[in-house]
Amino acid sequence: MNVYKTENIRNVILMGHGGAGKSTTAEAMAFSTGIISRMGNITDGNTISDFDKEEIKRKFSINSTVIPVEYDGIKINLLDTPGYFDFIGATEDALSVCDGAVIVVNAKSGVEVGTAKGWAFCEKFGVPRIMFVSGMDDANADYQKICVDLKANFGNKIAPFQIPFREGGAIAGYVDVIAQKAYKYKPNGTAEECAIPADLQDSAAEVRESIMENVAETSEELMEKYFGGEEFTDEEILNALHTAVTEGDIVPVFAGSAIKNFGTVTLMNAIKTYFPDPATSPTIRSGNDANTDEVYECKCDPAGPLAAYVFKTIIDPFIGKYSLVKVYSGVLKADDMLYNAESGQSEKIAKLYIMRGSKVEEVKELQPGDIGAIGKLDLAKTGDTLSRKEAPITLYKFVYSQPYTYKKYSAANKGEEDKISSSLAKLCAEDKTLRVVADEENKQALIYGIGDQQLDVVASKMKEKYKVEIILEKPAFPFRETLRKTAEVEGKHKKQSGGHGQYGHVKMIFEPSGDLETPYVFEEKIFGGSVPRNFFPAVEKGIQECVLRGPLANYPVVGVKATLIDGSYHPVDSNEMSFKMASTLAFKKGFMAANPVLLEPIASLKVTVPNDFTGDVMGDLNKRRGRVLGMNPEEPGKTCIEADIPMSELYGYNTDLRSMTGGYGDFSYEFARYEQAHADVQQKEVAARQTKDED
Repeated sequence: MNVYKTENIRNVILMGHGGAGKSTTAEAMAFSTGIISRMGNITDGNTISDFDKEEIKRKFSINSTVIPVEYDGIKINLLDTPGYFDFIGATEDALSVCDGAVIVVNAKSGVEVGTAKGWAFCEKFGVPRIMFVSGMDDANADYQKICVDLKANFGNKIAPFQIPFREGGAIAGYVDVIAQKAYKYKPNGTAEECAIPADLQDSAAEVRESIMENVAETSEELMEKYFGGEEFTDEEILNALHTAVTEGDIVPVFAGSAIKNFGTVTLMNAIKTYFPDPATSPTIRSGNDANTDEVYECKCDPAGPLAAYVFKTIIDPFIGKYSLVKVYSGVLKADDMLYNAESGQSEKIAKLYIMRGSKVEEVKELQPGDIGAIGKLDLAKTGDTLSRKEAPITLYKFVYSQPYTYKKYSAANKGEEDKISSSLAKLCAEDKTLRVVADEENKQALIYGIGDQQLDVVASKMKEKYKVEIILEKPAFPFRETLRKTAEVEGKHKKQSGGHGQYGHVKMIFEPSGDLETPYVFEEKIFGGSVPRNFFPAVEKGIQECVLRGPLANYPVVGVKATLIDGSYHPVDSNEMSFKMASTLAFKKGFMAANPVLLEPIASLKVTVPNDFTGDVMGDLNKRRGRVLGMNPEEPGKTCIEADIPMSELYGYNTDLRSMTGGYGDFSYEFARYEQAHADVQQKEVAARQTKDED
């Protein structure tokens, strides 16, 4: 592939709902530009994008894929992304480096939750966008209704640049609203000019007039021409629309059928015409100059210091490791020595590539704004900046979605723990929304992700790719034990076995300390030396060990005050071990006599949903023993519900919330405090722990 300069590069993310046709659209673009000789399809599992075994098996995208295509003198780096929400990390990989977005809308299904989420991402990060209504070959496709729905959901930014028309019930062509010309599709996907259908002439002129009003608003000079009745030149129109699309003031709508390769050439032309190049993109990244400790603004200058951002890592047991990068400044060359200012480490490039799906093509250099891949960089990871040691740059990292769904995992076969750990580390390096946590308290290993489907895919990948199996189960939750009353008890440890024996005797009071953040408080109120002072540390040592695993259900103990008030000793047989054992006996007896209870972890939960779903969500939270604390209006049409809820009740919440809200609901939580568990919960938990101990 040729080396392209910055002004001839477009980095475009394909977004939309699952099944909308993103991968098929990418496939059609690849076919139209001669990269492939025939189009693959999702059913047969032979598309450029979905080459991973899991994607072929499941018939949907899991990873983001880079597909560079050459069209009319420009290079379009297509970033095809998953539409299913569990794999949002892959979408965010692409979002971190894109300069424009094509949101694909299924012509039959219309506006879906994935459409709205794609739009929300673009709004959040200031990404210019185009809507592409694919699947117009479907007999039930209603383009006019979709445009109405798009405006209803996203406002008057929506501007149909095309109006498709049918002949004999089948999609036949389209009217170019801006040029006021009509084109009829040929079987090979190209189009030839034809007369505008009579029934579309008035509507096409009306839509164009509306767009011209937007053009007029881009400058005072054009506004004067508009009100003066003068026609804009083609150059004025294109320049104005380019500016309006780049700034997000206009969102063009195009139509076609990716599966028939209708409209994809027009879409690529729109990408070239209306989207910004990386140097003029509103998503340009900034960072820190390590030499001056000042903010470094990337300008896509080939003469500037090298700054290449690692936005994705691919690790495969067969093809090795690839670090996908976008060059923001300087020129990246195949023989460069790269420096990571964050880690202070250097690595030399072996080879430089562009990736097209699973295939790689060696290149000599990447100009600013371009996307490529570096093979076998052992030290680089996603989020790192690669620069030169004499001019170290660290670009600000993209912040990924926080994973809140987690499960316990364990080895299906003993002896594979190390292999599992290594495999998971590689998968976590590839997906920044995966996280592995060692829960020492409950002796379990946890894996966090965005949703259950993502975690199931992880288990399947490990089996297929790394030949190890894990079992995913419901995790144990970090309960605590405490007491509610006061108990005065004694503990006596006496053992005689010939020679020196063992003797320790204590009387103690156990009561609530009032501080659930601290396991225990120890005091002594001994009068008259009934227990020598040198044995006090041994008594406390017994308490210290007991609070690690409480007598009720073997959970850590908190909020206990233990006071040593009396006891006795033997001048020969008493020692530290004897008093530690006596203290242990007293603790177990006293704790169980002082109304022991379980404390469960409580989370502060925030659920953001469309207003229509607030009743259902609040009802569900009540069933989960949640306490709704308040409701706050969010963005237009949405409400944030704040509640306190036991963490154990959040297991499976991600799936249930999506089901209740049609995928529109989002949630986050953080640990807040411990509260006394309900009697039923305590009874079940104690019984379960006793059964586990017996096993």
